[in-house]
Amino acid sequence: MKALDAIMSRPAVYRLWMGPFAEEKFAPVRAHNDLGRVRRVLDVGCGPGTNTHHFPAVDYLGIDLNDQYIRDAQKRYDKKFVAVDAAQFSVAPNERFDFILVNSFLHHIDTPTTRNILANLNKLLTDDGHVHILELVLPESASVGRFLARSDRGKFPRPLEEWRQIFHEAFTPVVFETYQLGALGVALWKMVYFKGQARI
Repeated sequence: MKALDAIMSRPAVYRLWMGPFAEEKFAPVRAHNDLGRVRRVLDVGCGPGTNTHHFPAVDYLGIDLNDQYIRDAQKRYDKKFVAVDAAQFSVAPNERFDFILVNSFLHHIDTPTTRNILANLNKLLTDDGHVHILELVLPESASVGRFLARSDRGKFPRPLEEWRQIFHEAFTPVVFETYQLGALGVALWKMVYFKGQARI
């Protein structure tokens, strides 16, 4: 697995692997939100800028711990990217975000750290802002989806109800829905989209 992690940490390989599914994965965000009204975006676990093109005219900041991803994103996009720990990242109150995106990041993170990250993100939202989380779901029963979730580079895919509990601890829910990702008409991965507001 260490060899796979090393390969996938290369920005070009990451883009090649994620490319065919990136738009399908992002579809619930578009369905439930008017991106034209977004003011300030924080993209958490941004990778090599995979989501950047969704926010061409927005004040956008991408953060990731992987220096290679950040350097690649800085070369490819005219946006701001910073290598930083999402659990420690902070901004001044007048620089908070109305749109925080967490796209397929948390299934790489253990549960205590995930809770710390979400608690921190809660503090970074504006009063009218929302967090948007897209995550891999571990199906309860044997299936192609369960096999693929278990085979994923992320070591912490979670059942749907565990995601629900974790998200609801940190945010007031607005949307919580599942959807499928697939190819050639075959469902491969089960995903969940969560939209929430900061808990005061």
